[in-house]
Amino acid sequence: MVYTQPDAPQRLERPVAPGRGPAPGAAPDRRSSRRIVVRLAAIAVLAGLWQLAAVTTRNPSFVPSPKAVWDQLVLTSTTHDGIRGYSGHYLIEHLGISLRRILIGSVLGAVAGLVLGVIMGTVPWIRLVTEPVVTFVRALPPLAYFSLLIIWFGIDETPKLWLLTIAALPPVAVATASAVHGAPTGLVEVARALGATRWNVVRDVVLPNALPEIFTGIRLAVGLAYSSVVAAETINGVPGIGGMVRDAQRYLQTDVVVLGLFAIGLSGLLIDAVLRTAENRLIPWRGRT
Repeated sequence: MVYTQPDAPQRLERPVAPGRGPAPGAAPDRRSSRRIVVRLAAIAVLAGLWQLAAVTTRNPSFVPSPKAVWDQLVLTSTTHDGIRGYSGHYLIEHLGISLRRILIGSVLGAVAGLVLGVIMGTVPWIRLVTEPVVTFVRALPPLAYFSLLIIWFGIDETPKLWLLTIAALPPVAVATASAVHGAPTGLVEVARALGATRWNVVRDVVLPNALPEIFTGIRLAVGLAYSSVVAAETINGVPGIGGMVRDAQRYLQTDVVVLGLFAIGLSGLLIDAVLRTAENRLIPWRGRT
């Protein structure tokens, strides 16, 4: 007589209702939504504290209210009573002219700093001579040499662009020189053993390894150019967002000053986000071993 083992009981699984299962990417979406909510809440709290400070001080020349700054945004962006914006230019035109100056100065400073940094990192005696000079210039506040630039180049665009260029050059030069000097010795020796020339080693080995630090220097350079734009537009700076801020400061128009600071800061955040995106696209190997 043959005994057979009874079949194991089958597990019954509940059918999953359509749309109830976790969709792929749902967790990242929730995290992103949570970050947005937290940031909006932080902005709301800061705006509330700002309004409270304005109500407490009761002095618009000291702390203008958010509504006063908003009203100035509308006034400087439109034509009212025959007056076009602020000093004959809209806010977006003031900002655009300053951004053009910052862009030109940052590009010139970054290119000059990149070339100087590569030379400093590859030629020891040049680094020995130029490093103290670069450090000296980096330590100078922009207003310290702006007067000298005005004496040399007048009060037109030239001294402003020189000021922004000089402000943007040292961070890129220092970052590039440090990264080039610290290139992996093993990779450099292998490239030379394979017959690579000095230029080929710099182009194919040293610069790709130095790109992360170079981008960091470029972001610092753009930030310094932004912080120097008000100094650059101290003389004959209208139209320009820095010139608008300086002009409003003379007449105690604090709401216009705050509006100009917001315009500079928000545009700076936008450009820094663009630089971060470019860095992630152009240097996908950053942070990887």
